[in-house]
Amino acid sequence: MPCILPVSDLRNYNEVLQNVSEGSPVFLTKNGRGCYAVVDIKEYERLTAERKLQKTLDEGENSAKEFGWLAAADVRAKYEV
Repeated sequence: MPCILPVSDLRNYNEVLQNVSEGSPVFLTKNGRGCYAVVDIKEYERLTAERKLQKTLDEGENSAKEFGWLAAADVRAKYEV
């Protein structure tokens, strides 16, 4: 069950932060609408890394579409030590 609180509850931020845990953000509303999310630092780092990885994968896929795919044997030959 998501934890949804009005942003005015930040006056008692210690209580709000007690509800934040990895994989369980606290959503803050302003005028009854979702406005902010407070997440655990580990969750934030995971989301940031995931977004960076997805961007890199998308760039690779776009490159492959534009210039063609490499054969697996060519990749192995290039990176073998």
